Amino acid sequence: MILERLSVPIVLAPLAGGPTTPRLAAAVSNAGGLGFLAAGYLTADALADQIARAAAMTEGPLGVNVFVPGRPPVSADPVAAYAATLEAEADRAGIGLGAPRFDDDQWEAKLALLAVDPLPVTSFTFGCPDQAVITALQAAGSEVWVTVTTPADAQQAAAAGADVLVLQGSEAGGHRGSFRDDPADNAGGGFGLLSLLQLVRARTDLPLVAAGGISTGAGIAAVLAAGAAAAQLGTAFLLTPEAGTAPVHQAAIAASGDTAMTRAFTGRLARGIRNRFMIEHDADAPVAYPEVHYLTAPLRAAGRAADDPDLVNLWAGETHELSRELPAADLVTLLAAEARAALQAAASAYGR
Repeated sequence: MILERLSVPIVLAPLAGGPTTPRLAAAVSNAGGLGFLAAGYLTADALADQIARAAAMTEGPLGVNVFVPGRPPVSADPVAAYAATLEAEADRAGIGLGAPRFDDDQWEAKLALLAVDPLPVTSFTFGCPDQAVITALQAAGSEVWVTVTTPADAQQAAAAGADVLVLQGSEAGGHRGSFRDDPADNAGGGFGLLSLLQLVRARTDLPLVAAGGISTGAGIAAVLAAGAAAAQLGTAFLLTPEAGTAPVHQAAIAASGDTAMTRAFTGRLARGIRNRFMIEHDADAPVAYPEVHYLTAPLRAAGRAADDPDLVNLWAGETHELSRELPAADLVTLLAAEARAALQAAASAYGR
């Protein structure tokens, strides 16, 4: 089990869309944690290149995260209607909207790559792969981790043969890893991490990795005490020099600012820092991923180029303002030390 080989119980969350880099993943692994690459939005060839580059920089274990594809839409009408509401945004930015389309993010090609040249860990989000997919990856030598956001999804993943469950609480930044993108979850995003940990721990003996709103060693200590084998942190690493975080995103992470769930940028529920685009367009956004992702891509690119925080998806967890601007290895070391101190302090306090 990879988790048993780690010097520190810290896992880098896969941050698709640019923030995850081979250099960041390797730095976390070199510091004793588990570095992850993000396959999302990459071609299979680009993923192979990132894997090779990361592996050349570390002898530690690495993981890769893959998006489980959804189903094609029944109707294009909701996306077309949403596009009409965004025309004024595109005109102001001096660009055209993207062409919405459905695709599976090169699912089969990525699975084929990872079966031939497996990493120690392959994780999945947006769903649970078929048992045959899990078995094939395990036979190739990769542990399979599945991201879950509900106790029911955890039971489904366990039954399918997952080796580890990644529990994503509603505090987490970025896309929800839910198996079903339920419109009913719009407001809060489902279970908070501590509740989810307790409920899933009561249902399975599988190792659990806790994710969502963890930015300090005290947060790591808390989830370890609640039964997690490790903590997965994403937003906490966005200010490291190894991350590919856009400057406009970095500035928002470092400042105070409320977060909220939205579909406005991609058509799938995700947590980000509240900005004008989110406030003005969330109510109109349909459940339509990745169609809306492609529709708004030029707007988001224009926002990054212009350093305009009101046009960019500022994905961030609820504790983003606690993120620290440190080299990734130094951050891992500091977080581990803080976690040990917090656990010792709790043990001493309980013993009084």
